[in-house]
Amino acid sequence: MLSHLSHQRGCLECCIKCLGGIPYPSLIATILLYAGVALFCGCGHEALSGTVTILQNYFEVVRGPVDALDVFTMIDIIKYVIYGIASAFFVYGILLMVEGFFTSGAIKDLYGDFKITTCGRCVSAWFIMLTYIFMLAWLGVTAFTSLPVFMYFNIWTICQNTTVLEGANLCLDPRQYGIVPIGEGKTLCAGSEKFYKMCESNELDMTFHLFVCALAGAGAAVIAMIHYLMVLSANWAYVKDACRMQKYEDIKSKEEQELHDIHSTRSKERLNAYT
Repeated sequence: MLSHLSHQRGCLECCIKCLGGIPYPSLIATILLYAGVALFCGCGHEALSGTVTILQNYFEVVRGPVDALDVFTMIDIIKYVIYGIASAFFVYGILLMVEGFFTSGAIKDLYGDFKITTCGRCVSAWFIMLTYIFMLAWLGVTAFTSLPVFMYFNIWTICQNTTVLEGANLCLDPRQYGIVPIGEGKTLCAGSEKFYKMCESNELDMTFHLFVCALAGAGAAVIAMIHYLMVLSANWAYVKDACRMQKYEDIKSKEEQELHDIHSTRSKERLNAYT
């Protein structure tokens, strides 16, 4: 019975120790980063596919030659960039979690055998600089993602106005957004069959909401980067203070050892002189 209770107590203490070693701020920031990147990449990819469908089916925009840099080629390039973003930030989130575990362990084991090395401090400083750069990059991505949201909001507003204002001469011209060259006329006006089909189609509504979700994902990634900066800066301050404390403890122990040696030497000299 006592053995069973001690075994349970040992498992409980082990679980508490493991849970206490988890860097929860880094864990929360990692979850937020993964959620934001997944939302941005998944919804952004599907929204771009919906944009291709709308351009081809309703605006009759034709894909150019292979070597031509048209809107479809730009969409394909952005899709490949999305693939790279998803892979890169999956790895970066793991690295930041590892750094969080390392820093937490360095602080908790300050008075143990573990020593904070100069390389560890350099790695922490490097992560702070890299995270700051990524935060600025995600701010740019958020601003860039807001452009298609604004464009689709205008299209959605025009579709809503045609149902309220009967006989209104409202048109959609993709040349206003730089999607097609100026010389190509791809205007879609109210009253045409394709205009009403596009406004009533699921592609327009779904693509608009997907871009909104992608914008929300980019914003969540920005918040995650800011959270990471706060965590990394706090860890850097703790590690720097811990390094100073280590130096103080080393100097203190060295002085105590020297005083002990001096006292021992004097005691031996007095004993020898007495004898």
